[in-house]
Amino acid sequence: MMSRSYTNLLDLASGNFPVMGREKKRLPRVMTVPGVISELDDDQANSVSSDVPSSLAQDRIIIVANQLPVKAKRRPDNKGWSFSWDEDSLLLQLKDGLPEDMEVLYVGSLRVEVDPSEQDDVSQLLLDRFKCVPAFLPPDILLKFYHGFCKQHLWPLFHYMLPFSANHGGRFDRSLWEAYVAANKIFSQRVIEVINPDDDYVWIHDYHLMVLPTFLRRRFNRLRMGFFLHSPFPSSEIYRTLPVREEILKALLNSDLIGFHTFDYARHFLSCCSRMLGLEYQSKRGYIGLEYYGRTVGIKIMPVGIHMGQIESVLKLADKEWRVGELKQQFEGKTVLLGVDDMDIFKGVNLKLLAMEQLLKQHPKWQGRAVLVQIANPARGRGKDLEEIQAEIHASCKRINKNFGRPGYEPIVFIDKPVSLSERAAYYTIAECVVVTAVRDGMNLTPYEYIVCRQGISGSGSSSELSVPKKSMLVVSEFIGCSPSLSGAIRVNPWNVEATAEAMNESISMADAEKQMRHEKHYRYVSTHDVAFWARSFFQDMERTCKDHFRRRCWGIGLSFGFRVVALDPNFRKLSIESIVSAYSRSRNRAILLDYDGTVMPQASINKSPSQEVISIIKMLSSDVKNTVFVVSGRGRDSLGKWFSPCKKLGIAAEHGYFMRWPAEEAWETCGQSNDFGWTQIAEPVMKLYTESTDGSYIETKESALVWHHRDADPGFGSGQAKEMLDHLESVLANEPVAVKSGQYIVEVKPQGVSKGLVAEKIFTAMVERGKQADFVLCIGDDRSDEDMFEIIGNAINSGVLSSNTSVFACTVGQKPSKAKYYLDDTTEVINMLDALADASDPTSSPSDEDESSP
Repeated sequence: MMSRSYTNLLDLASGNFPVMGREKKRLPRVMTVPGVISELDDDQANSVSSDVPSSLAQDRIIIVANQLPVKAKRRPDNKGWSFSWDEDSLLLQLKDGLPEDMEVLYVGSLRVEVDPSEQDDVSQLLLDRFKCVPAFLPPDILLKFYHGFCKQHLWPLFHYMLPFSANHGGRFDRSLWEAYVAANKIFSQRVIEVINPDDDYVWIHDYHLMVLPTFLRRRFNRLRMGFFLHSPFPSSEIYRTLPVREEILKALLNSDLIGFHTFDYARHFLSCCSRMLGLEYQSKRGYIGLEYYGRTVGIKIMPVGIHMGQIESVLKLADKEWRVGELKQQFEGKTVLLGVDDMDIFKGVNLKLLAMEQLLKQHPKWQGRAVLVQIANPARGRGKDLEEIQAEIHASCKRINKNFGRPGYEPIVFIDKPVSLSERAAYYTIAECVVVTAVRDGMNLTPYEYIVCRQGISGSGSSSELSVPKKSMLVVSEFIGCSPSLSGAIRVNPWNVEATAEAMNESISMADAEKQMRHEKHYRYVSTHDVAFWARSFFQDMERTCKDHFRRRCWGIGLSFGFRVVALDPNFRKLSIESIVSAYSRSRNRAILLDYDGTVMPQASINKSPSQEVISIIKMLSSDVKNTVFVVSGRGRDSLGKWFSPCKKLGIAAEHGYFMRWPAEEAWETCGQSNDFGWTQIAEPVMKLYTESTDGSYIETKESALVWHHRDADPGFGSGQAKEMLDHLESVLANEPVAVKSGQYIVEVKPQGVSKGLVAEKIFTAMVERGKQADFVLCIGDDRSDEDMFEIIGNAINSGVLSSNTSVFACTVGQKPSKAKYYLDDTTEVINMLDALADASDPTSSPSDEDESSP
C-alpha cells in the first residue's frame, strides 16, 4: 500500500501523478534484529529509528543504482529467466573495498522488461540468490524517466549543453520531471521494504536517483546515507538554468556524504549551494562540510578507479594472446593510436578524427604509417543530436580514408560494434598511444585500463618480454574527470583540432625513455587507486560523517522537496513559550536584552523601522516595574532613539554599547575606552577602495564605527573581498585602539572595549547595585555579536553577579551552532514569545517604583 506521506510529497512536488500500477506483493523484509515489522508499514510520515544503534546486528550496506549488477536473459524454453552477475559492473566491483564481514544488498532496475505476472517470482529469486531487490518501473514511467528526464534534461545539462531551441536538447517538460520523481519513489519503496534503518548504510549512485535521499530521509531521520555522482556537475551558471534546481539541491543535501570525481565538480556544487541556498562550506582538518540545519553534510572528492584483478585476469586469457598476435600481424609496420568511446555526442569522436586528419596533413611522414583505431561502443541514448553526430563521424571516416588511404593502408579503422574486455585489452596492448578527446566526461576509465594492459602482468610471457621496459602514452582532454590524476599525459583542449594533432604527433614521436617514465608514474597511481581503494575511502568517510547520528536529536520539517532534517545537540532545544512564561510569572527582577536586526526585525525587510506591534509589545514589557528591558543593537543611537521614542522606560544600547541610554533617562552616556577617532582617516580610504571594486557593497558610517556591507554583492566575490579587507585593516590599524571584526555580510571597525557582552555585564551589575539582582534573564540575538552576550551570562553566574538560581533563557534566532541553549526559528516566533510575556506582565507601577528603574 502506498504511504500517505509519499503521496503527499509527490503531489506537492509535481501536481497530478500517473497511476503507479497495480498493488504489488511486498518482498519479505530482511530484519537482523528483533522488531515489529508493521512499524515500517504504517501510513504515517514518522521517522522509524531507535534512540541508540543496535549492538546485536552487523552493519549492512544497501547499494542503490539505476541498474542492478546482473545480466538477465530469457530461458530457451521461454519459461522464466536466467540471471548472472555482470562482472563489468562498478557496483559489483566496489564490494572489494568494503569490510569483508559486511553484507551487501543491491536495489535497482533490470535491463529487461519483466511481465507483471512474473515480477514476484523474479524478485524472490534475485533476493535469494543474488541479494538483489529489483525496482520494476511501469513502461510509461521508464520511458519518461530514463529516456526523458535523465537523457534529455540532466545528461545534456550536466555536460554543459543548454536547450537553446526545441531541436537542441529539448525544452523542460514538467511531465518528465514528474516521472523522474515517481521513479525515485518506486526505488525508495524497494529500499524501505528491506531496510533496517538503525544498522544499515545506504549508498546511492548517480544522477538517475538524485531526489531519492529526500524520500528515504523523510521516513528515516537518522539513516546513514551517502550519494556519489558519476557524471560531471556543471558550473552554477549552467545548473541555475534547471527549473527544478533547488528541489534537486535540497534532495542531495538530505544525504550525509556527497561524492564527486574531481574538485571542479565539487566546487561547482558548493557554488550552487552558496548562490541558491546561502550555504557556505567549511574545511576542517582536510574534510569539507556544509552545515545544513544542524547536520554536517560531508563533501568527498575521490575519482573512481578500475578493478585491477579483473583486468589482470583478462590479460592471462589465451584468446587475448591469440588476438594480440593477430592484431600485431594486421598492423605490422604501423604505429597505432587508439580511441575507445561510447557513441555519444559528448565524447568528441568527430574532433578526434579531424585531429587525425590534421596530423596526416601537417606531418606527411605519418601517411602510410599512423593508424587511428576507433572503437565505438553502442549508444545508450537516442535522439536527433546523436544521429547527426553518427552521420558526421561516418562521413569523416570515409573522407579521410579516401584522401589518405592506399592499397593495404587505411588511416582510420572504425569499429562500430560491442567489443569485449578481452578484445579491448588486445588493442590496448598493441597501441602506442590512447587518445581521449571527450568535450565533457564524468570520469572515463579508458586511460586507466590502457596503462594496466601496457604494463602486463608479472609471471607471464617469456623472460625477454619481461625484461623489456614498459611504456605508454596518453593524449587526454582536459575536460574529463581522470585528467587531473594523469599528470604524465599530454592534456589538450579537444576543440583546438590543430593543438590535438600536434599532441598526437608528439606522443608517438617521443623518446622511449620519456614514455617509460610517464608510464611508470601513471601505473603507480592507477594500481594503488583502484575501485577497492575508492569504495573503502568513501565508506570510511561515510562512517566518520555519520558517527554522531544517534547522539543528536533529529526531526523532520518542511513539505515536498523542502523537507530536511534538523539535527541538534541534546542540550540545544527550542524555547518553549509555556516554560518561559511560567518562569517569567514567578520572578521579581527580570533582565530582558533584545537584539534588533534579525531578532525583532527580519533581515530581508526593506523598511527597517519597527512595526506598531513590536512597539506595543516592548512598551508593555518595559512598563512592568519588575523588568529592566534593553534593546542592544549595532545600529546608531539616532535611529533607535527615534523609533523607540514611545517606549519611555526602555533602555537602549546603540552601536554595540558604545552609547547607552538607561530606562527613563534622556541623556546618552559614552562607554568606549577612547574618544580618539583619528583611526577613521586610515580605515575609510581602505574601505572605499574595496567598495569601488565590489559592486553591491557600501560603507555605513556610524558615530563610533565604520561598517562595510556586502550582502548585495556577488556571494563568492563579496566574501573573498571581506576576508582580504579584514587582513588589510588589521594590518594598517595594528597600533590603533580599535577592533576589526567580521559578521554576517559585514566587516566592522569599532573602538576597543565595546561589545554587547560588556553591555550585558553592565546591566546585571547595575541591577545588583540597586539591590535587585536578576532572577530571570532573557537574552535574544541572531548574530556573532550576540554570542558575546550569551557567553557573559555564564561568566556572570560564576562571578556571583547572577545567582545560580537565576532562570536564564539565552536564545539564538535560527537553528545554528551557538553558545545559547535555546533557539527560535525566526523573528515571527520571537515576537509571538515576547507577546506572551507582555500578556503576563503587570504594567501598573507606583512613582517610587518608576524612580528605581535607572541606576
